[in-house]
This record gives sequence, structure tokens and C-alpha cells, in this order.
Amino acid sequence: MRASSSPASSDSISASLTPDDITADAWRILASRGLRQFAYGLLAVVLAVSLLHDHVTTVQIGVLISVSLAGDFCGTYVIGIFADRWGRRRTLTALALLMAATGITFGLSRFFPLLLVAAFFGTLGASASETAPFLPIEQAMLPQTCPPDRRTDLFARYNLVASFSGALGALTAGLPDLLSHVGVPIGFGLRLMFGVYTVAALAVALLVRRLSPAVEKRGPTPRGPINYWRRLVPPLGSSRNVVLRLAALFSLDAFAGGLVVQSLMVLYFHLRFGVPLATLAALFFVANLFVAFSFLAVGPIARRIGLLNTMVFTHLPSNVLLALVPLMPTFPLAAGVLLMRMLISQMDVPTRQAYTMAVVAPEERTSAAAVTSLARSAGSSTSPVFAGLLLQGPFLGLPFLIAGALKVVQDIGLWLTFHNVQLKRDE
Repeated sequence: MRASSSPASSDSISASLTPDDITADAWRILASRGLRQFAYGLLAVVLAVSLLHDHVTTVQIGVLISVSLAGDFCGTYVIGIFADRWGRRRTLTALALLMAATGITFGLSRFFPLLLVAAFFGTLGASASETAPFLPIEQAMLPQTCPPDRRTDLFARYNLVASFSGALGALTAGLPDLLSHVGVPIGFGLRLMFGVYTVAALAVALLVRRLSPAVEKRGPTPRGPINYWRRLVPPLGSSRNVVLRLAALFSLDAFAGGLVVQSLMVLYFHLRFGVPLATLAALFFVANLFVAFSFLAVGPIARRIGLLNTMVFTHLPSNVLLALVPLMPTFPLAAGVLLMRMLISQMDVPTRQAYTMAVVAPEERTSAAAVTSLARSAGSSTSPVFAGLLLQGPFLGLPFLIAGALKVVQDIGLWLTFHNVQLKRDE
């Protein structure tokens, strides 16, 4: 049986989600994701402009983003091994407090070594697509909050909330320009946005503390001393080969995506066309809205053509559009092509998450989510440095062209590798 071609290929895509199917824990997870993504959407627009305003170079901005993504990689690695032992709720609370500390540091200081430390140990939110270690924990918790046949729709709702919230965050990023018209210095307004980021992170910490014990790992949790030599990677059993192949392909996609994270897109438009912050905020508000609307179609499409086909055949054309953005001679044309891309570019996200949960045994979900998130973090952590260097060169659009080509290769590889893989069913 082909996992990608039939609605019957998985019990996770056979029915639509209704409000009655969403438990209190699911609502809290959705709200937590929404608050974080609001903060990330805000910072993804403000970060590069704020740093550039304070005379941080494009290469240094690329380094900060790479260091932040490297920190996400390390955090995801640790979480994949220890989150179920420490407790999922406790781990999420600690991550939210680190996120708040990052906002405070960037709001108060421009001492570059301190920014590097904060970027590594906290979460910087430089991308519209979250890479922070929150995700593998939440992705492992969500299947425990709904029936198996509603899983894909719940993941779509999870990403829908994130996209709408990210859009609102991007729109809020235009406030410094508006405040400057009433006498507030632009520099102060930009710093103020980091304060908003901090408040959102603290709200997340309060929210995840209210999750019930039902979201913790099911079954016995190991106790006693840890054999560290045997725990160098998150534990996987029968799913190891499948997860590692997924991880390799997701890493390639993430490396390409790291060349064009939203902060670097903002920087590209600002440098090439001289677009002001308020206009950029409006552009990425609309872009995130388009992403949110696209998630409404994910469940029906996945039920009709399968999870894998939905991932691949929506992602391929979006990557062609990505490569076309720098070839546009004016900002309106480039923005138009970008918005066309955003209508389909993220439809693979909930299907990718649901697919990963569907190809592994339930007891391996935290580890599988951690390994694939780890691979994505590893892939994306180095490429912003290269993007920062390329943005100082004669052709600013080169990161878009390279990213589009690499993502096309990943899509083809994903389909060729997994189109005959059968999905697992919950017992």
C-alpha cells in the first residue's frame, strides 16, 4: 500500500476536526504556540532593521542568526534525550523563561559577545517558521489530546494559529515607524519591541504550567542514573532507519530555508529597494495571513491525495517562485511573487509533522520529533552566515536562487524515498 496515494493509507487523515475534539490541553498548546509565534513574527521583521540601525553589520546579523539556530540545535538535542525524563511541562516552562531572557538582553544591550550568548541559550525568533526546542515536545503532546483520525487536522490548526499570530506580530512590528511620527525616537521604538517579545514569553511560561499530567509521556518513565554513552542520540527503536532518512532530507530543506529566513528577507528588501519598516511589516503581515489561509486546505487535500503527496506537490512550485523573487526588477513585483509563494509554501509543515508522527510507534514520537527537529536545526544553523556574506556582494538575490534549487532537490528526494512507505496505526 502506498502511504501517499490513498485516503485510507492512514487513520490520521480520515475525518475533520471539530471544536468538541479539542481538549483543554490542546487549547493551551495552541495558545502557547500562538503567543510564541506572535513574538517571532514581531522579531523576524524588527530584528535585522534594529541591529542595522545600531550599526551591526550584515555579516554580524547573519552570525547572530546562525548562533541562535545552533542554540536551537543543541537545545533540541538535549530535549530529545531528557524531556520525557524531566517532564514535558517543566521543560517547556524553562524554555519560555530562556526566551524571555533573550528578549531582555536584546532590548537592553548591543554588546556583541553578550548578544551571541543570549542568542545561543535563548530563542531569537529570526524566522517566521519556528525552529526552537518547544516544537518536538508539543508535537509529541498533541497526538495525546485528540483521536488518531483527527491528528492531521489538529496539526493544521496548530500551524494555522501560528500563522495568524505570526501575521499579527509582523503587523505590530510597524509600530516603531508609527511612533516616530508622534515624536518617539525610532531607536527607542525598536527596542520597545523586544519588551513585547519578553512579555509574550512570560505569558507562555504561565500557560504551559497549566497543562495537565495527561500530556506527559505515556507508559513508564526511566528512573535512576543515566547511561550517557548509550544516550548520545534520542532513543529510537524500529523507526530508526525511517526517521534518519527523513532527518537527512529535512536537514537539506532547512539549510536552504536558512538562507532566506524572514529576518534576512526583510534585510534583502530593505537593502535592495530601500523599503521602510512599516511597509515591510505590512508585507509580512499579508504573507503570514496567506500562510494561515493555506492551512485551511491542508486537511482536505491530505485526505484526498495523502500526506506525502501534499508535502511534495505543494512545496515544489513554491520553490520555483522563491527563485523568481530576486529576478523581479521592482519591489511590487518581487513582493507579489513572494506572496504567491506564501500561499502554498508552508502547506508541507502540518503534513510533515503528522507524517513523522504516523511513521513511528507512539512511544517513539518524542524522540522522532526531536531527531527531525534536530536535523532541521543543524541544517539551518550555518546557512544564515553565508546569506549575510552574500548580501554584501553584488547580487543580493543569490540566497533566493540557491535556496530554491536546494529545496527542489529535497522535494524530489523525499518523494522517491518515501512514496512506498506504509504508515503505522495507533493501537
